[in-house]
Amino acid sequence: MAIESVSLGFKLYCLSVMTAVAAAYTVALRFTRTVSSGDLYFSTTAVCTTEVIKLVLSLGMLAKETGSLIRLKNSIEEHIIFSPVELLKLSVPSIVYAIQNNMAFVALSNLDAAVYQVTYQLKIPCTALCTVLMLNRSLSRLQWFSVFMLCTGVTLVQWNPAEATKVQVEQNPFVGFMAIAVAVLCSGFAGVYFEKVLKSSDTSLWVRNIQMYLSGIVVTLIGVYMNDGKKVLEKGFFFGYTPWVCFVVFLASVGGLYTSVVVKYTDNIMKGFSAAAAIVLSTVASVMLFGLQITVTFASGAILVCISIYLYGLPKQDTSKLTRQDTDAESKQKLISV
Repeated sequence: MAIESVSLGFKLYCLSVMTAVAAAYTVALRFTRTVSSGDLYFSTTAVCTTEVIKLVLSLGMLAKETGSLIRLKNSIEEHIIFSPVELLKLSVPSIVYAIQNNMAFVALSNLDAAVYQVTYQLKIPCTALCTVLMLNRSLSRLQWFSVFMLCTGVTLVQWNPAEATKVQVEQNPFVGFMAIAVAVLCSGFAGVYFEKVLKSSDTSLWVRNIQMYLSGIVVTLIGVYMNDGKKVLEKGFFFGYTPWVCFVVFLASVGGLYTSVVVKYTDNIMKGFSAAAAIVLSTVASVMLFGLQITVTFASGAILVCISIYLYGLPKQDTSKLTRQDTDAESKQKLISV
């Protein structure tokens, strides 16, 4: 497996930027969907536009990496145009993520918001399990403990009992739990699959991004057609777009690129911890901007998130070294007894 070594400072920088961008994206997205006046834009077109911008930015980064237009053209021909198998390989996470998003919608339609919120956090330990099984990576007991602590902390941070109200439509809990199980598995598998593809060869990160975003554009265009096709034809693809909406799309695009960098040079579990920190930051920002009230459960969850991030980042103990020391000590003890 090809692994590029980068400095700790660069990893911290990428994690910090990803966390800050994700927090800003959450706050800005909420503003455009709930506070901002004017016509409401189509979320499906915003997601599709984001994929297009990520593709353009990745092409720009690949051009910078190759150093010339001729090398860029050769790289695109080699890895994109004449490599349909690689394109199919990178279409897997796009399709799985699309399934995940649809299953999350089905689950939320058939479960109370509080139940959905708690069960959906199982994607965190599921990602850790997929990392162990698919990447042959081991986690210490302390790291497993921090993963489940993070899961609990995120649940508490997002906990809102007021949402657990009666709904007007008939719900099917069995369908909801089956959908949430599929969504959780898809979340863990897709993220770790993409990480495995990134780290299993020396192919440029930006080439991999281009391959994935091409399939992502196709998947999101299908989503636009299925969900808002008639409305888009009637009102236009960019209906309701304002400078704030453009800012949200920009944040989503930059966040997507930094996410791929984080996955390349750290792992999906660290991405999950970064996302949890972003949730805490965005909630704090909502307190100042939207008057959200801080609760005891939020404070408790935020503390657990911070502790879990610290615990997971602690260096793993070298068990092999300890085992050798124990063996040496036993051998010395036997010699003394003899």
